[in-house]
Amino acid sequence: MAHSDGTAGTDRRRFLGLAVGAAAAAGAAGGCAPAAPHGPSADAQRSSAARPAPSATAAENALPGDRDWRVTRPGSPEAIDGFADRVSVLPGEPFGLYVSTTVPTFRVRAYRTGWYGGARARLVWQSDLLPGTRQADPSVDPATRMVRTGWRRTATVQTRGWPEGSYLLRLDTGDGSAQRFVPITVRSRATAGRTVVVNAVTTWQAYNEWGGHNLYNGPTGGLATRSLQVTFDRPYRYADGAGLFLVYEAPLIALAERLGLPLAYTTTVDLARDPQLLRGAHAVLSLGHDEYWSPEQRAHVAAARDAGTNLAVLGANCCFRRVRYEPSSLGPDRTVVCYKGAWQEDPGRRAGHPATNDFRAAPDADPESSLLGVIYDGYPVDAPYVVTAPDHWLFAGTGAKAGDSFPHLVGVEYDRVNTAFPTPRPIEIVAHSPVVCDGRRSWADTAWWTLPGGAGVFASGTMRWVEALDAQGPGGHGNHGMDARTGDLVRRVTENVLTALAAGPAGRAHPAVDNVAAVHGQG
Repeated sequence: MAHSDGTAGTDRRRFLGLAVGAAAAAGAAGGCAPAAPHGPSADAQRSSAARPAPSATAAENALPGDRDWRVTRPGSPEAIDGFADRVSVLPGEPFGLYVSTTVPTFRVRAYRTGWYGGARARLVWQSDLLPGTRQADPSVDPATRMVRTGWRRTATVQTRGWPEGSYLLRLDTGDGSAQRFVPITVRSRATAGRTVVVNAVTTWQAYNEWGGHNLYNGPTGGLATRSLQVTFDRPYRYADGAGLFLVYEAPLIALAERLGLPLAYTTTVDLARDPQLLRGAHAVLSLGHDEYWSPEQRAHVAAARDAGTNLAVLGANCCFRRVRYEPSSLGPDRTVVCYKGAWQEDPGRRAGHPATNDFRAAPDADPESSLLGVIYDGYPVDAPYVVTAPDHWLFAGTGAKAGDSFPHLVGVEYDRVNTAFPTPRPIEIVAHSPVVCDGRRSWADTAWWTLPGGAGVFASGTMRWVEALDAQGPGGHGNHGMDARTGDLVRRVTENVLTALAAGPAGRAHPAVDNVAAVHGQG
């Protein structure tokens, strides 16, 4: 059973926020005119970014990385903060940067995230010192409790020569006292023949508590003061401005780029906007926490899947909330609308739009299991991951045996196969992990299913899957106590998944053998 929108939802937001902060502190993961050149020439960078061949990712990652990309001096929240007026741009497109700072000058550095020999980022561009100013305090819309900044544009950033990818801009105060991230995606013009990395920016914004409100709570810590709409026109509070990116996405990007796969980059907003974006793509990746989808995004992903594009759900609680995008004063699709249980109060619903509540809920019920194969089952859990089909190709090279258990890998949210909801067949459960969720016994399932069009769909069944890619040590406090043995398993399974999906319709090479009745006792 999914959690309610009451106290459990508030606790969930707090838990996830603490997880993000801890991972960022541990270093997990994984231009304004005039521009200061850095690294290869712009022509060389454009040439590298333009090639869709498998060598493009490998060539980019062969360039030297910059290990000092992380925020090490966050300073006070007021010291420096900022946001971009686009969630993504095409290579060469400019975007506006909005910065508030209490010091006279600051500098912008643009880091492309990836593998880079383990450095995890490369400095692509940096600005000269720019004049800083303290911007106005935010306001809160009385009707929707949406936080608005109303800031003035500080600078225009040109992206000529920036390769496609997921970027973190780092804002550094001129006196060296504070730093803050601003994420942006340099998206791909085409995805044919590539594996598509989707930055789940809509979910980042849903959890963003900058200004005191998000889609879960407000100053009172409960539903009465939560936002009904949130905007991208504000900084991210979590992870020094990086939102949920460092915990739930950067480790997977590093692994995929280390493998040298032909990758494309986009965001949830772009998937909703462009029905042709996934045309010819070999695979699309939903990363660690990808909860908030629009009906348009869901329809476009489903159409691509049915046409043979593979899908990997490398998290849990995916495609759970239904949202609508509306414009802000800075541009289209800058406002995320999600009334949840108050959907009848939504003016958009009264105007004929679908309810902005859970996909599985009335009046427009469409459970996410019909898209994903698995369905969200609950929060919170912390449980071992149990292998049940070690001979499956997904576990090749892991050395795993039936019944092998990997502590803490299932959490904090989980999915399962449940035929009480629409469940595509054939679907094959390869890990079936017992959990106890708020006193209720259930299971988390890792599943593989295949479609007549040739596509294969992988679902990890746990939100900690991407986090586990960085589990290296003996366990303990980092990465929720997951140890190197767990990290080794998840890394190898993920390599198997990504390699198979990148080759084209994986259902043809690896047809699923339905085992739901044997595992769950369900038909």
